[in-house]
Amino acid sequence: MSKTTRRCAAAWCAALALGGTALPALAQSAIKVGIVGPFSGPFAHYGTLFKTGAQAYVDAQGGKLDGRSIEFIYRDTGGPNPGLTKSLVQELIVKDKVDYLGGFVFTPNAMAVAPLIQQSQTPTVIFNAATSAITEKSDYFIRTSYTLWQVTVPLARWAAGQGLKKVVTAVTDFAPGLDGEAAFKAEFTRQGGTVVESIRMPIATTDFAPFVQRIKASGAQAVYTFLPGGPPNLGFVKAYNENGLAKAGIQFLGTAETDEFDLQKFGDAALGLTTAFHYSGTHDSPANQKFVAALKAADAQAVPNYASVGAWDGMHVIHKMIEATGGRRDGPKALAAAKTLQWDSPRGPVSIDPKTRHIVQNVYLRKVEKAGGMLVNRELQSFGPQPDLGLETK
Repeated sequence: MSKTTRRCAAAWCAALALGGTALPALAQSAIKVGIVGPFSGPFAHYGTLFKTGAQAYVDAQGGKLDGRSIEFIYRDTGGPNPGLTKSLVQELIVKDKVDYLGGFVFTPNAMAVAPLIQQSQTPTVIFNAATSAITEKSDYFIRTSYTLWQVTVPLARWAAGQGLKKVVTAVTDFAPGLDGEAAFKAEFTRQGGTVVESIRMPIATTDFAPFVQRIKASGAQAVYTFLPGGPPNLGFVKAYNENGLAKAGIQFLGTAETDEFDLQKFGDAALGLTTAFHYSGTHDSPANQKFVAALKAADAQAVPNYASVGAWDGMHVIHKMIEATGGRRDGPKALAAAKTLQWDSPRGPVSIDPKTRHIVQNVYLRKVEKAGGMLVNRELQSFGPQPDLGLETK
């Protein structure tokens, strides 16, 4: 343990000794919100998207929430790093005395801080991390992103309805990927299909050719895949096309793999890729138009995608918790208010499930097309409102 970590741990214990299991409830002129995510390294775009989405929401409210200024404090995890993330969150709670936390891209990072969140009673909104079990680890976790079960089960049903009988699953070997694998296999087999092979790819993989060759040789009609956003998506799709899977008629079935942040980088290789997801930058609604306009006002280069909308809606939840508590630090009261929320999001109508503290939202079937010379995720149909089906199966 480093000296910095030991100092954080000592401060944490001292704070708890003075204040019990929760920090004192103090009215503040400015509300402090800690945003935790990767602001450097290969996944740094997530941090940028969180920052822009959160700031755009506050700007759209006139710069204040419930009449109070918002002070954002950003902390860089660099990537999947549970130990560092835990130290950073200890510091945010004890030293910076944040009122709320948000962000978290990777499941291991979110899991690592759950005991701190529970003990300090700090309301924490997950902007991205998508493993179902996360919200079970602390009563003070709320999620405004999605889970793999939530978006994968409707996709598996659709695939079976299209007459697909044999599918390979190929996922990154960490918690969200395993959730996706389990969700697709459970629903697809329930619908009468067969998963002929389940491939798990190491998170550090950069060469996907051996895996797509296995898919090609499997006799499957389609491949269901999950990869973390960023370089892995580009690498897998490139290998999918270069190794002739598309030409062989092996259909691509995914979720976030055609993320708007990377979409133009794929080029025409992405045309026709099919995904099921909760948001598209082309979603046609006044709420999405407002969101896109606010995002561009905050940063002309900003990308409306699932990470930026997760941060936007996360700040909406924090806004409503601030209103419910009158700006005072009261975790239980804030959470009670969050559990009753429903609103019109840029993605469509949403609500917070009071039992799971996870967002209930429409999931859409999407296909990559060209519009105005740009690649877009065109929504073809809505599967209707979906809960976190991973927790519902327990």
